[in-house]
Amino acid sequence: MSDRLKTVGETLIDLLEVNGVDVVFGIPGVHTVELYRGLAASKIRHVTPRHEQGAGFMADGYARVSGKPGVCLVITGPGLTNIITPMAQAYQDSVPMLVISGVNARATLGHGRGRLHELPDQRGMMATLALMSHTLHEPEDLADVMERAFAILRSGRPGPVHIEIPIDVMAAQIKPPRLRNIAPPRPRADAATIDVAASRCLSSRKPVILVGGGAVPAAKDILALAERLDAPLVTTTNARGAFAHSPLSVPASPSLGSVRRLIAEADLVLAFGTQMGQTDYDMYADSGFPELDSLIRIDIDAAQLARGPRAVLSVLSSAENAAADLCAAVGAGNRLQSGGAVRAAQAREAAQAELTPKMRVEIGILDKVRDALPGAIIVGDSTQAVYAGNLYYEAGRPHGWFNAATGYGALGYGPPAAIGAAIAEPDTPVVCLTGDGGLQFTLAEIGSAKDAGANVVFLVWNNDGYQEIETYMLENGIAPEGVKPSAPDFLKIAEAFGLPAVRLADVGELPAALQGFRRHKGPSLIEIHQTKTIGATA
Repeated sequence: MSDRLKTVGETLIDLLEVNGVDVVFGIPGVHTVELYRGLAASKIRHVTPRHEQGAGFMADGYARVSGKPGVCLVITGPGLTNIITPMAQAYQDSVPMLVISGVNARATLGHGRGRLHELPDQRGMMATLALMSHTLHEPEDLADVMERAFAILRSGRPGPVHIEIPIDVMAAQIKPPRLRNIAPPRPRADAATIDVAASRCLSSRKPVILVGGGAVPAAKDILALAERLDAPLVTTTNARGAFAHSPLSVPASPSLGSVRRLIAEADLVLAFGTQMGQTDYDMYADSGFPELDSLIRIDIDAAQLARGPRAVLSVLSSAENAAADLCAAVGAGNRLQSGGAVRAAQAREAAQAELTPKMRVEIGILDKVRDALPGAIIVGDSTQAVYAGNLYYEAGRPHGWFNAATGYGALGYGPPAAIGAAIAEPDTPVVCLTGDGGLQFTLAEIGSAKDAGANVVFLVWNNDGYQEIETYMLENGIAPEGVKPSAPDFLKIAEAFGLPAVRLADVGELPAALQGFRRHKGPSLIEIHQTKTIGATA
């Protein structure tokens, strides 16, 4: 290690690099330029969005696909307030995100003298939605603070972490610290708890396993456990595709009556890494999810276990550790016969029957995307085809389907998140499914995709406004108002950014269009109009 003094900005880049960070998202400004010192000489790639909200959503998509924390560099004040929405989405969906911001000089903090980008209490504001928010008052504390940040991001339930660095601290020179990659142990249940859980598993006759997004890294061991127990696997939105080729997979929402019946009839429900929140388990807010008398709940977060629903056994553990330990405790020789594949098939068939003809058409379009581009990732925004897919859709791979229509529900998420996903896996086809209304929230990020060379197909579901809200208004006797924002000609927008684009006359043209753009390096755009494209509606 060199004894040459380095600035805090240079040392920050060193610490990010040693912790495996290979890309950062951000928009530089006079309040953060010192954080960029040393970046050009590092191996870290910088991606520039058009807005800090885009930086946060890109980091989110990157983190979900890569498994690494998404890292953002933003200026103090408006840069940080612009990224609050993505941080809230990351908090709700347990996505690891590290936001490093500037803040005004230490001597000015709290005085309210009208400094550029000043907030009354920036750190206090961020502390309400970050797992950790810290102000670096002393330059020499940088390494310790970064170690704590990465320990939080990697050890428990992930989410957003915020570190703010005063502008006078950024340029301070310090002796380079010892560089360490922080890899803290993940929670693991004690052997006695695992033995109790395994005993209940082996004594069950009609088990069901619920799998949330937090359990996707444990998919291999969970599938092995499900096969030994002959248990159907019900996946929430963020876990779709984890068991794509298994006859035990039930890629349908627990908000559907048929899936609820499957769960209610089980004599053991094993829940891995799922918040069991309303947007997955009670989408229609009808309070119809069954009371469970035999729930074993496994979660990395003790607070989440305490929130309910009530479990007969709560297991504090990462999904990976718990699944591996349960497989070992159950034993490879123990294979129950509970008609799991038949029960799963019946649930899939019944779930499909519950869907409206319109939903089935929309899900059929999703199937066309998956089949035309094997291994593709579909990143969704809040639009009708995505809502349908969240009710029933089997992605072709883990992390092959995610969107912001659950949890926090931020509109405009899809385009930048898809760019982040494409940067995480540059050789994988990524399709952003977004509506004409939602795309306009982050329309400028098409330019970011062009700059980054991101292999994203922006698949625009055009229904002339906020049709989901318009329908809801009509169903509740409200005269629709504010639901018809005009849209630009998306093909001309694509042309302006230099993207190839096509408007489909028939949904049957979709596979060929996708495969054609797959051969094109960089982003492209396809528009489907719900009423003008043949086959887009029932």
